[in-house]
This record gives sequence, structure tokens and C-alpha cells, in this order.
Amino acid sequence: MHFLSSILEQYIADHSQSEPELLQRLTRETHLKVIQPRMITGHFQGRVLSLLSKIIAPKNILEIGTYTGYSAICLAEGLQKKGTLHTIDINEELHAMQRRYFDESGYGSQIIQHTGDALEIIPQLDLVFDMVFIDAEKVSYDHYYEAALKKCRPGSVILSDNVLWSGKVVEPLDPKDKATKILIDYNKKLRDDPRVETVLLPIRDGLTLSRVL
Repeated sequence: MHFLSSILEQYIADHSQSEPELLQRLTRETHLKVIQPRMITGHFQGRVLSLLSKIIAPKNILEIGTYTGYSAICLAEGLQKKGTLHTIDINEELHAMQRRYFDESGYGSQIIQHTGDALEIIPQLDLVFDMVFIDAEKVSYDHYYEAALKKCRPGSVILSDNVLWSGKVVEPLDPKDKATKILIDYNKKLRDDPRVETVLLPIRDGLTLSRVL
């Protein structure tokens, strides 16, 4: 589902900060070499993540779902000088490609890659995170959220991506569609969770911003 016309989407991109050349190259390589390139964050949403990170100025960021590293680089743009970004992905085949772009971005020493099950890795991280970005397997969103919340402080911001799920969250539900059902329940949970205050933003495929209380 396209929420805006292609003309309006282009206008929005044209009137937002330009996409860095490095990220343009990462986008091209992702489309040429990686399965499901539509999963990449992209220009407009990437600039949103970058600006939010710069506003928050986090010391530590947790990213659940690295893919080819586009969103990690955007988020790293707002890190404090001695800050770190821990990014987790289940697919080790993309590790070298991620690292190449992380190092070229200038944030390589601050971005720490983890390969494996996020639900096993997160409890082992002895850090408090000021910012969290959840963009991995949708059926595990609630588990990722709960694991991340334990590592946050009051004022930390948790971002959840793809929460509109191509508009499926407002369409008749297919009983066999587990991902959509889980996202519907997840969206309701974030709205009603007394531990956070939440706003769902219609950015790309839906981006929820939750502030820990």
C-alpha cells in the first residue's frame, strides 16, 4: 500500500536533507547483491533517524536488525563522541558488507556488530541504551521490545519500524497471517503501555516513537 502518491513522496525527499553519497552507494549495492532490497531504510526515513539521533545525542544505541547497515549509519550520526552503537542481525553473510560501509562512514570504531539471536544477545549487553531501533523479525517484536526496555532508562527512546505493515493492520485479517496479527497487538500494547508514551508516525511503512517514562 502506498500512503502517498509517488509525486508527493519525491517532493518530500527533495525538500529534506540530501542523502549522503556513501548511503547512495550502499543502496545501489544492496539492490544489486542482496535479497529483498526493499528492506533497506532509504533516503527519507534515514534522514529522519539521523535527525532524531542528533536531537537525542545518545551515548549508547541498540539496533535490532542490521540488514546491510543503512539505518545503523544514520543512527550513528547522532552518537556522542565516545558513544557506541550495538547492532544485531541473525544473518552473518552480510557482516563483511556492513563492516565495509561502517568503516568508510567514519563511525566504524563506534559500531559494534553482533551476529545471532537478539533475545540471547541483549541480556548479555551490560549497557543502558538511550535509543533503540527495532527492525527485525516482526513476529518477535514484542519480545524484542521487552528485552530492550530492560536496558533503557527514563527518557530513552524506542523506535519500532514497519508498524503499518503495508496497510495490512487496517485490512480484514487473514487468520493465517501471524505477522499482521502480532503487529496489530503490538501497536495496541505500545499505545496502552503505562511504561512509555507513544506516537505512531506515518513515515514510510510506519514508525512508532516510544519514550520511556
